[in-house]
Amino acid sequence: MHTIIYICGIYNIAFAFFHFGFWKMFDWDGDLKKLSFANKGIMQILNIQICYYFIFTAFICFAFPTELLTTEFGNWFLIGSSMFWLIRTVQQFIFLRANHIKIHLLTFIFLIGTVLFLIPVLF
Repeated sequence: MHTIIYICGIYNIAFAFFHFGFWKMFDWDGDLKKLSFANKGIMQILNIQICYYFIFTAFICFAFPTELLTTEFGNWFLIGSSMFWLIRTVQQFIFLRANHIKIHLLTFIFLIGTVLFLIPVLF
């Protein structure tokens, strides 16, 4: 099961890198200029904070796999992380209702995160 925990860490590191690429990927230098000063700042702050969360979660997975597997606190951390990805999946259907292959692919990838973090708790 330690391997699954390490995969969870790698999964989160990948999402941190993905989010670090948002400025270029979504042309935030140009597009965010259309937003108010506050909304522009909030978008960037939220993105940086989610990168921190992903890196922190990955660190916990790499540094404390045994604790995550064998303690009640660790199990709740895994359940909470699974719920993060489940809620993110649900938000796809609320905020990104377009029928586009990239959106469907991301939805599937978010479901993978939901399952990855739940597997060590269930087995």
